[in-house]
Amino acid sequence: MNIKQAKNHIKNSVKLYLKKDEYGDYRIPVVRQRPIFLLGSPGIGKTAIMEQIAQELGIALVSYSMTHHTRQSALGLPFITHKNYKGMEFDISEYTMSEIIASIYEVMEGSGIEEGILFLDEINCVSETLAPSMLQFLQYKIFGKHKVPDGWVIVTAGNPPEYNKSVREFDVVTMDRMKLVEVEADYPTWKEYALKQGIHNAVTTYLDMKKNDFYRVETNVGGKSYVTARGWEDLSATMLLCEEEGILVDETLVGQYLHNEKIVKEFTAYYELYNKYKKDYKVEDILNGTNSAQEVERARIAKFDERLSLVGMLLDKLESEMRENLETADYLAELMKVLKIIKALYEKAGNGETKEIGEIIASQVQARQKLLDSMRSAGTLSGEDRRKNRAIMQFLEAREKELRLNPSENPFAMLKNAFDGEVAAMKEENARIQARLHNVFAFSEVAFMDGNELLVLVTELTVNVYSSRFIGLYGSPDYAKHNEDLMLHEREDDIMQEIDRLEL
Repeated sequence: MNIKQAKNHIKNSVKLYLKKDEYGDYRIPVVRQRPIFLLGSPGIGKTAIMEQIAQELGIALVSYSMTHHTRQSALGLPFITHKNYKGMEFDISEYTMSEIIASIYEVMEGSGIEEGILFLDEINCVSETLAPSMLQFLQYKIFGKHKVPDGWVIVTAGNPPEYNKSVREFDVVTMDRMKLVEVEADYPTWKEYALKQGIHNAVTTYLDMKKNDFYRVETNVGGKSYVTARGWEDLSATMLLCEEEGILVDETLVGQYLHNEKIVKEFTAYYELYNKYKKDYKVEDILNGTNSAQEVERARIAKFDERLSLVGMLLDKLESEMRENLETADYLAELMKVLKIIKALYEKAGNGETKEIGEIIASQVQARQKLLDSMRSAGTLSGEDRRKNRAIMQFLEAREKELRLNPSENPFAMLKNAFDGEVAAMKEENARIQARLHNVFAFSEVAFMDGNELLVLVTELTVNVYSSRFIGLYGSPDYAKHNEDLMLHEREDDIMQEIDRLEL
């Protein structure tokens, strides 16, 4: 299965394991909650999906790589303690709490979240001294004498032996105590993730044309050559920063992330072409609808890879703006809830209580900071949640300062005016993005006519989580028209295929 299917399977398993009966007991007894073993090639996103699952289920996450653990660090260190049994004195061995178990309790204390996922990566690379204890751990959730707290689901991960010389193959007895989930690299699935994460457009447009370069592990005369999803993502992050700082992205830099000489050369050459296209085509002019007839003609006669790169550059800019606009809308929706709480507390204070509006606002800032700290401790703080909560805090802190410097007879009216101003700015930006989307379709209709580029444009707008949501919320007559045309063409193709099967 691909990584997206694996994520859904694991998420459903965790939900079932955490389901309780009317007495608060887990429906599936802890001893029957088989640890999940996620087996797949390195760098395909196994750790990333665990973070997503924890965020979506609202539970905590503790991650550990087992490669560096010895028997002592995983099980705890021995010490001598004095015991009395039936009047007789004994010195016996006890064990300190496992570092791994202790981490779970620390997360529970810091976040206030009692349930979560214990994710143990490289589980099949444990040291020789630790291996015999893994059977007990996998069945009973015990390290040494200390048990994993109830409500914590164990998910493990590892690489197949062909990718890692340190891998120890589990025997049947061990495997029989786990749920095996095998996952393979899959570019279409990764691309959905890439679009959401803001992976560099040059990476996705290159891989659209050369999907076989997405994931490759080969053994040749010089040893192993490999390219992984992790390598592409890390390269993308570096490229974006290099562009900000004016640092050259060359073969030497690309080769630090992609370990295949042929792919390094081809991607670097494509990236140079990509930058040339950026200079040749004035993307902002196309988005603003002020492009020249020469730009249209150039796109019309260009080769497919050049046209595809142009579509990618236009989409990259549009989808980035849509993402920011939607994040602003989400922030304002959450801020409205906070302002309603402040208003209720303020009106209550007006009925005889002496609490100042500044104190009320400050308490909401503190509550928001506490929420952020809790999510951070639980390991489930996403970038979007961090930005949204910080924006709310920034708005409240600015209003509190403003009220302190300029006391108002009606402080809530001041809060509302500031909020309404941000809503108006968001709507203005929304209208601007919709106009730019229309300009992209208008340009594409003339430059590409009925070519595959329009199909790519509609498809990318459909699969990208931000553009599909933006269009779903605010509409786009151009998208609706071309999407309908695309569906009609697909329906015609289905009918023709059906006729061929019937041999009519």
